[in-house]
Amino acid sequence: MSSLFIEYPKCTTCQKAKKWLDEQGISYEDRHIVEQNPTAEELRSWIEGSGLPVKKFFNTSGLLYKSMKLKDQLADMSLDEQIALLASNGMLVKRPIFITNGKICVGFKADEWKAAHRS
Repeated sequence: MSSLFIEYPKCTTCQKAKKWLDEQGISYEDRHIVEQNPTAEELRSWIEGSGLPVKKFFNTSGLLYKSMKLKDQLADMSLDEQIALLASNGMLVKRPIFITNGKICVGFKADEWKAAHRS
């Protein structure tokens, strides 16, 4: 099974993560999060598979998140509404996302990514 790396190429954390993957010799499919925004079905699957709360999938430091004042709105939204919102614009989704061996890693933590890839 191939690994999937979802990134926004201008993001410095994504650049750092991509460099790390390349240095580790890990092969992956590279996907631009804005050009190929995750679908609601993908997001639901990843959220369920990760065991993380849906809030961890929001790019809370992003300009779009802040301009939409989502911090105050998410608590009043259903899971379906939050997933639909994430699926509406890749800039709302936390990145990078690394999916390997059935593990979903959100944000870049080298130790977590290494453990997920080895399993």
